[in-house]
Amino acid sequence: VQLVQSGGGLVQGGGSLRLSCKASGMITSEFNSKTINWYRQAPGKQRESVANITAERVTNYAHAVKGRFTISRDNGKKTVYLQMNSLTPDDTGVYYCYLYRQGTDYWGQGTQVTVSS
Repeated sequence: VQLVQSGGGLVQGGGSLRLSCKASGMITSEFNSKTINWYRQAPGKQRESVANITAERVTNYAHAVKGRFTISRDNGKKTVYLQMNSLTPDDTGVYYCYLYRQGTDYWGQGTQVTVSS
């Protein structure tokens, strides 16, 4: 299983970015059954949960991003998205997608998001 991320980059405060996380090495029906998570790690801080989406498309968000970030999934493409709006410098960090499968943690390669003030 591989999780390949895309998106991210440098944006001014108040701007928007969209991250993508595409899964490979698993059949669509299995992907559909998985909860997919987004985490982030700011410089000098621990990795923290940002959002997740369940198989039933129930979404959960960290308090810091609620109302600004939206997680969604396209099961046909085996891809999960994180739409990030109204970005602030506090959102700067490396963002990772994650899923748990058969006793193993799978992480994306990480995507740098930098928000300038």
